[in-house]
Amino acid sequence: MTVSLLVVFASVGVAALLWRTEQSGSRFAFALTAVAVLTTILLLATGDLERAVILSALLALAVVGLSKVKFHHSARAMIVADAPLLFAGTVPFFFTQYRRMMSMVVGGGVLLCVASALALAEMAGSQLSLSVRLLALAVAISACSVMYRLNGGLASFRRSVTEPSGFFSTFAASLFDVRSWWRTRSLNPPGIAQHALPLSPPVSGNATVDPHIILIQHESVFDPRVFGLPVSPDVAAFLTPGDGASGEVDVEIFGGGSWQSEFSVMTGIPSGLFGTDAYFLFQRGVGRFHHTLPGELKRCGYRTSLISSCRRSFLNYDAFYGGVGMDRLVFSDDLPQPFDVAAFDQTFSDGQFLPAAMRQALDFIEGGREPQFVYMLTNFNHGPHNRRLASSASETQRAFAMDAIGDAEYAEYFARLADTARTWAAQRQRLVDSAVKRPILVLHYGDHQPVLTRRIEERRGEQARAERTFRTFFAIEAFGMPVPQQFPLRLPIAYLAPALLRAAGLSLDGVNATRVALLESDGAERTQGEGRLLRTLVDMKLVDLG
Repeated sequence: MTVSLLVVFASVGVAALLWRTEQSGSRFAFALTAVAVLTTILLLATGDLERAVILSALLALAVVGLSKVKFHHSARAMIVADAPLLFAGTVPFFFTQYRRMMSMVVGGGVLLCVASALALAEMAGSQLSLSVRLLALAVAISACSVMYRLNGGLASFRRSVTEPSGFFSTFAASLFDVRSWWRTRSLNPPGIAQHALPLSPPVSGNATVDPHIILIQHESVFDPRVFGLPVSPDVAAFLTPGDGASGEVDVEIFGGGSWQSEFSVMTGIPSGLFGTDAYFLFQRGVGRFHHTLPGELKRCGYRTSLISSCRRSFLNYDAFYGGVGMDRLVFSDDLPQPFDVAAFDQTFSDGQFLPAAMRQALDFIEGGREPQFVYMLTNFNHGPHNRRLASSASETQRAFAMDAIGDAEYAEYFARLADTARTWAAQRQRLVDSAVKRPILVLHYGDHQPVLTRRIEERRGEQARAERTFRTFFAIEAFGMPVPQQFPLRLPIAYLAPALLRAAGLSLDGVNATRVALLESDGAERTQGEGRLLRTLVDMKLVDLG
């Protein structure tokens, strides 16, 4: 095949790839102009059109391929601002958790590098003058800028990140979003509004006795019934307790990054308002947030504690949670015997962690005069699910899940979930049998869905849908007090804090009263209000952007 035919083949191939993946005529046109910009940039370096076209086609293929992989594992397309994540510990994590996927990515990368080297060495064409190359670059950039604006600009492409299409156009458009990838020492939330939101009047509490509060984040737990899958009675009792309250949580992440859910719960601020800085809030946000759930509970007379299934060295948790007002920080390597942290690190089993965490929580509750707030973080249900970690006691549930969908990895997930449900049932009975004098309020929630749910969609022949992908569960149980009434059936995760305060009958300051008011507004109005409330918190020096 001659070089000219290769150029034609590469041009037609990349056009076909973009047409298939963009799924929009206007986005396709913008993507073509973005490829033209890439080609003319390479033209400056190579001097000939042949190699520039072939190299740009290979790079476009790489961007689309990597973006599809990222979307599969995070429900978000790849953007330029993702580059710093490569140096934030994510690559070793992916090699550990998703070996098959990373092997394919590395293999594809090697093939693309070989193809690029061959193109540079063997496919040189006629050299074009510098003036022609510069003119071509200017025309391509102008055309790309026009198409960017015609497609709705920044606001439109930011929304497209969670859509399962437009992978190349979304990546190319993110170059225009300089604010998202230009690193500074300060936090630079793209979601902050220019104008502050007036605060609602504070709301008085109605609790006769302030209850102890236990908040449990269940790693990667969602309700399989959102995919139309059946659940066994023990799992149903855990997700939707008959004598409690339950509903759905709208989360902001998929597949991983639990700390973003934790941030939203602790601060009441959606992590998404911080754009790509959201991933780094546990490092860059230390000491910057002065209105938090632990802080508000301390204002109400509570003692606050974190009990985490992670080791103390994990991801700056020690500094971040100290900065948001946790009085006591207990990590897996702090839990006393008979808890065996070395054995626990092999499975992260809830069967080991939850009894030890509850034993520690009851020690705090029984040893103090003030009401206690205890936040527990589990890790058992995280992927991958190609390892058998569930106990033999869950083999019946494994078979139940296999009958439902015929996928071994989902069966492992469900077996682990059954382990969690059975373990919690035992811990629940400990609370029922305890001699604790104050009432106890427990709220469970899932932080995100696991990547495994992509397999469910594939098995059922369904497309990914953002409104389902970012949905987990919450459940409330009460001991020695009535179950809270009129609790919302669906909650954005950043609103768990004011909802929890209301459920406990505690007072709400103006900030949390405003959040309760926003909760009653519709999606677009609420999103706008969240940006304005963040501006209010900054103006009140309750958030320090630096």
